[in-house]
Amino acid sequence: MPGILFICTGNTCRSSMAAAIASRIKDERGLDIAIASAGLAAREGDPATPEAIQALAAMGINLQDHRARQVTGALVEDADLILTMTRSHKEFLLQFYPAARGKTFTLKEYVRKGEEKPSREELREEAGAKAAAGEQSASVDDDIPDPFGRPLEIYQATARELASLIGQALEKYAQDTHAANPAPSEG
Repeated sequence: MPGILFICTGNTCRSSMAAAIASRIKDERGLDIAIASAGLAAREGDPATPEAIQALAAMGINLQDHRARQVTGALVEDADLILTMTRSHKEFLLQFYPAARGKTFTLKEYVRKGEEKPSREELREEAGAKAAAGEQSASVDDDIPDPFGRPLEIYQATARELASLIGQALEKYAQDTHAANPAPSEG
């Protein structure tokens, strides 16, 4: 069964929430996708943070039984798609597992992948509009900020952002997988 691996630092906040949300969405959509999560610096067996458990409980998702695990070569090799929470997670993972290059993206990067890129003119106009409004013109931010140690409201905001992005990512993954493996025609 094809699989998605979510990666963060400790596997007690972002990636654990992402995997639980992805499991809920795939079940609701009837998708046949294995979902897993791991951390680059996880302490094996640590539970999800109480705030992560509470944030997902408010969405009707149970994270009580989650236990952190360290990313391994086997997990990386078995995954068809690896979605990290930050660029630095992606870069760190690829230093140790360079063979995963073509299947490793930040979650936001994967959701954007294949979208039409704005023209230079559109980017200049957007930067000008931001400057006029007093906003800083920043490059694309691919990071999901770490809620660890922050208030419950931050975890809830992270969970909502993850749910939105993961819904889009699973749709994209299902389409990509279907395009790569079309159903056999009846003959």
